[in-house]
Amino acid sequence: MRQYISQKNLDSEGFLSIIGKDYRYLHNVLRLKTGDMIYVRLPDGILQPMTACRIDEKAKKIILQICDVTDTQIGENQPSETDSIESMEFTLFMALPKSSKFDLIVRQATECGVARIIPVQTEFSQKGSEKINFRSDRIGRIIKEARQQSGSPVDTKITDCKNLTEACELWQSETENFAESEKIAVVLYERNESTVSIRQVCEQALAQETSEKSSSLKKIALFCGSEGGISPAEIEILQEYGFVPVHLKTNILRCETAALYGISALQISLCR
Repeated sequence: MRQYISQKNLDSEGFLSIIGKDYRYLHNVLRLKTGDMIYVRLPDGILQPMTACRIDEKAKKIILQICDVTDTQIGENQPSETDSIESMEFTLFMALPKSSKFDLIVRQATECGVARIIPVQTEFSQKGSEKINFRSDRIGRIIKEARQQSGSPVDTKITDCKNLTEACELWQSETENFAESEKIAVVLYERNESTVSIRQVCEQALAQETSEKSSSLKKIALFCGSEGGISPAEIEILQEYGFVPVHLKTNILRCETAALYGISALQISLCR
């Protein structure tokens, strides 16, 4: 389901005025016509069904109004078939690849509903890649377009670049008060020694969750290497901070493919 992500709230009468680039998206990409309904994600996260009541092509302006239907607001926390996944916060720790590949990773992770992408400078990261402006308008535009295309309710964020220790300490500090049954952290490793499958990690976590009925999985982290993978020394550091090395028994994957594959595998394995 596509959606339009609004940076502003409805006016006092329930109308929303769309101009500029957003007008072009609705008019030229979605080909919105007068009377058409569209879902609008408001700044507070509410998904609001609205209709196009007026389209002024000369002024390049679209006026949306709230649909006159029962239960028009669809909140993020209402029950759905994907509640078991939407209640989990997914974090992607991404070792910095080439900038062109990073853009693709951001788009795909956003479409999958990843809450945070944390760029990490590692041993095999491309030189100069840490200079990427992670708060640029371009990155923000990629995230917005990906959310609108996919309908993701998750407001994906990107942090500044961190080194490996900083990234690990961030994860540790944010999850130290969570029970073991409430968190999972895995790192994709191209070697298969001392590794397990994603399915094994998830089955163990879900079994532990079942035995501890008071808790449920809340924090999920995936660490993915850049071109060249992750060094054995870095794997040891990650293990010290609770990341479990997993090996994907498939073809050799590019880093941008591995990130998407890993996120998808975790979500499918954890979906109940």
